[in-house]
Amino acid sequence: MQRQSMGLLLAAALAAPLTLSLGGCAAMRSVSSEVSTFGDWPATRKPGIYAFERLPSQQARAELMQALEAAAAPALLKAGFTPAAAGQEPDVLVQVGQRAGRADALPWADPLWWRGSFGYYRHGPWIGPRWGMSLQMDLRYEREVAVLIRERADGKPLFEARASNEGSSAQASSSTLAAMFEACLMDFPRQGMNPRTVVVAVP
Repeated sequence: MQRQSMGLLLAAALAAPLTLSLGGCAAMRSVSSEVSTFGDWPATRKPGIYAFERLPSQQARAELMQALEAAAAPALLKAGFTPAAAGQEPDVLVQVGQRAGRADALPWADPLWWRGSFGYYRHGPWIGPRWGMSLQMDLRYEREVAVLIRERADGKPLFEARASNEGSSAQASSSTLAAMFEACLMDFPRQGMNPRTVVVAVP
């Protein structure tokens, strides 16, 4: 009986570091995105007060847009922007958008692209067979978010950014969307090589 107890204690001691290691891995992960940024933000201008703006077609999808705007808000705050209070005039207007799908599943869902606001299209992820223990279809989806910041007074575009990545699901989680928006504004307002890889750690 004593020998059995000693064996159980030894097994528990050996398992503890592994449990802690797995717990640490589960607590933090990273989201890698391909980011492209464009714009003409004045070098001496500081980020100011913003308000979200929606296209007419986006206004019909209020729940989706609220989720996207909630995911983008922390990234805007990190970049130095402040949301407009009730009755306060914003300095800039911010449009956000999302699209997702396979290369053979067109059109993209969000009107920011097919209406030409961003004027951008790139063939998405691939679909094809993968050999393993059995033949199966490995579906890959491309998820992309976009941010467009415009001058409120005259509507002039000041900054545009897109971040994309691939996953096994077309629907990105709220934490993944937030990380992608953070990648969009990581270097704001500086421009960099397009596209470039930006990695954001998320809990």
